[in-house]
Amino acid sequence: MNAHTERLVLQGGAGAIEALRDAPASGAPQGIAVLAHPHPLFGGSMHNKVVQTLARAFVQCGYVAVRFNFRGVGESAGVHDAGQGELADLLAVVRQVAPAGPIALAGFSFGAFVTSHALAALWDEREVRHAVLVGTAASRNAVAPVPAEAHARTLVVHGESDDTVPLAAVLDWARPQTLPVTVVPGVGHFFHGQLPLLKTLVVRHLASG
Repeated sequence: MNAHTERLVLQGGAGAIEALRDAPASGAPQGIAVLAHPHPLFGGSMHNKVVQTLARAFVQCGYVAVRFNFRGVGESAGVHDAGQGELADLLAVVRQVAPAGPIALAGFSFGAFVTSHALAALWDEREVRHAVLVGTAASRNAVAPVPAEAHARTLVVHGESDDTVPLAAVLDWARPQTLPVTVVPGVGHFFHGQLPLLKTLVVRHLASG
């Protein structure tokens, strides 16, 4: 993402996990944000533009941002595991890059689905300051409900014109929880042409405390 991006090799249940870490230019970090990418079988990786946008937003707000490749992607060992192994990968990354202290979780599409389960698993164990779910793959996966106490710390963003994950599917997931969804009018799944707006929405959420 920039000249100060640090390459990491972490360890997961399937072997090596390839990751990138970006830190704020100065000052003590607010915490560590772990970011999850879209579906590995459809070209998803930590280099996805939405994931990079999320990383920039977190770094701007004082977080260390860690992106990683799920098993079977890039230099990460293993093969795709339909979400189960990917959740284990995400939790392994959290344990290694943020063994203590506040964390944030964010994901895009399939990554948002995996992040929802990580949030549910970690909420009672760790201080999760923020969660960001973008293009949540609710029509394709069993997305976990957001813990009620985490609603105020969670931003759900979806494009009105998403033809990969229909907005209606996300609303059907959010409705029983009374979980707000921020809808960006006229935008598709990958936020083409609106990545600066997405970054602004995330920065605003993180700045809200």
